Amino acid sequence: MPFISCTADGSDQLANLRRLVAARWAALAVMTGLTLLLPGPLEIPLPLAPLLVLLGIAALFNATVQWRVRNADSASPAELFTQLLIDIATLGALVFFSGGATNPLVSLLLPPVAIAALTLPVRCVVAIGVAAIAVYSALMVFYIPLPLSDAGRAARLHLLGMWLTFAVSAAMIAWFVVRMTRLIRERDAELAAAREQALRDERIMAIGTLAAGAAHELGTPLGTIALLAGDLANDPQLPASLQPDIALLRQQVGICKEIITGLSRRAGAERLENTATTAVDHWLEGIRQRWHATRPRATSHLQAHGNQPAPAIIDDPRLEQAVLNLLNNAANASSAAIEIGLEWTAESIVIDIRDHGPGFPQAVLRAGGQTAFPAHERGSGIGLLLTRSAIEQLGGRLTLSNPPEGGARARLELTARKQ
Repeated sequence: MPFISCTADGSDQLANLRRLVAARWAALAVMTGLTLLLPGPLEIPLPLAPLLVLLGIAALFNATVQWRVRNADSASPAELFTQLLIDIATLGALVFFSGGATNPLVSLLLPPVAIAALTLPVRCVVAIGVAAIAVYSALMVFYIPLPLSDAGRAARLHLLGMWLTFAVSAAMIAWFVVRMTRLIRERDAELAAAREQALRDERIMAIGTLAAGAAHELGTPLGTIALLAGDLANDPQLPASLQPDIALLRQQVGICKEIITGLSRRAGAERLENTATTAVDHWLEGIRQRWHATRPRATSHLQAHGNQPAPAIIDDPRLEQAVLNLLNNAANASSAAIEIGLEWTAESIVIDIRDHGPGFPQAVLRAGGQTAFPAHERGSGIGLLLTRSAIEQLGGRLTLSNPPEGGARARLELTARKQ
């Protein structure tokens, strides 16, 4: 049971406990070597029996802890706190049988305090520090002295022991601090990425709200345009040469109304769990055909590769809009035919959209859809931002590149679903 309640976040305490177990093995190995090898050459009369029993118990306990952390998913700060207290008690017992506070190894009480300062809340650090001071103070009064008759030789041995203790303590503290610093840097990077993603999602939600409002407001003028186009089509005084243009106008108005109706419905909150799945080749071909209805002058070629039947993909409006954004960007970049590549395996789906224009500017490649670009004559500058956000929300990845043979390529990597 823990000796004290520590309320710090315990998400990383399992990793800290594993590092403590590894450091403890190193310390036990050093102490066992000193206990077995030094008494003979240096003529130090150590009580081997109690020291070896304590080291054996400590090794058995550490093996038990290692087995526990190897099979555990998490550890609490209180558990790490308890382990450090046990280390202090173990070292105090070893030093008690080997000279007490006169033994230079008593300075090994410092590493547990340093480890606590790096990993535990303030109240736990204070408790560990008080425990270390209390043990050190008790060892100044209660201990089994070592009978060394030569005072000069005893002083030299003490200095040698102080050097050894300093080296071991420095190595342990440095190793633990380096590992903890690396963990802190990794966590800071993850937090920065999470904050950046949250800001992007907030902007996307704001854009979605504005889009839903715009869709609602555009319904009335589009209805008026459709009514006027119908009147023009039925006007007998209108030249017959204008009838194809009016038919195209009515078709484009109808497509706009379908887009706005779908946008309003999606903004009303269709749940992803209720979204149907479609074979990816049929899904992409349907998007391509609908896109050509809005851009009749654009041309494209679709090449699909993969074992049949094709895997299923979620028929999600966000993903459809992402593909349409990339197709529009490609059509704006070049009047040549757009090459659409589709490849799949049982686990993944890759969609390549390539144009033959001048390629992506370096600023676009560096940003990669992370931020919006200034509005320009062909768009608002937020197409890639919306595309990347939609794909990442669905667990995919967007990669932009300029192939060596020229042009620009946008690659979508998605997870396949079984039909």
